[in-house]
Amino acid sequence: MYQKEITLPRKLINEILHLAQISADNEVCGFIGKQDTNNFTCYPVKNIADEPKTRFLMAPEQQLSAIKAMRDSKEGLFAIYHSHPTAPAVPSPADIEQSTYPDAYYLIISLNTKGVLEMRCFKLLHDENIVEIILSMKEE
Repeated sequence: MYQKEITLPRKLINEILHLAQISADNEVCGFIGKQDTNNFTCYPVKNIADEPKTRFLMAPEQQLSAIKAMRDSKEGLFAIYHSHPTAPAVPSPADIEQSTYPDAYYLIISLNTKGVLEMRCFKLLHDENIVEIILSMKEE
């Protein structure tokens, strides 16, 4: 089961948006770990896709390191994030096809907006249905 609305700390959202901004020409990607106490951690992972402007592929060794760090910190995989430098913040057909973590949320950042960054959250269900999750922000 999944939540229809999630709340993330402003600090985490700012960190993810900053990562997308400093690599504005290429998609950025990574994991968000979460402890039971609602503490979140961002784990950036290098994008090694052949076409990083329109695709992301996580570097396997960094992906494994991030998952190990989550396990060592007693965190679970909460979300996978990535950016779309020139596309809307919705899952692309490739995002849907390549989704391999059915229990995770998917955070997508669009840089294809004028003066404002857009972040949206989705749940990619087993039957290829896509559900948008209401995303809100809390102050620390």
